Amino acid sequence: QVQLVESGGGLVEAGGSLSVSCAASGRTFSRYTMGWFRQAPGKRREFVAAINWSGSNTVYADSVKGRFAISRDNAKNTLYLQMNSLKPEDTALYYCAGGLKQYITTIERAYDYWGPGTQVTVSS
Repeated sequence: QVQLVESGGGLVEAGGSLSVSCAASGRTFSRYTMGWFRQAPGKRREFVAAINWSGSNTVYADSVKGRFAISRDNAKNTLYLQMNSLKPEDTALYYCAGGLKQYITTIERAYDYWGPGTQVTVSS
């Protein structure tokens, strides 16, 4: 079992950058496919980015491709999301999620464990 806790959210101006992290407990973090999702007020939660267990494969939502970068440090049991060129529409509660999968996936229900989320607000 894995427990996840996000950190690093905050308020940033449009065009700025922000990095959020997700600390995982347990000794099996390196076995998990990890993902970032987000939910804006009044909207459904949506996929942002995912990374496979080794970090060799990543996938992004079209809306963030070229601006966001997902990475992981298995030695530190930590997942990262670097967000650049932020837009007001990136404002949301950002969740990290983990799934014990051999493949990378963008599907929300494929992830077994979720953090409580960290708020990212981008002002115009």
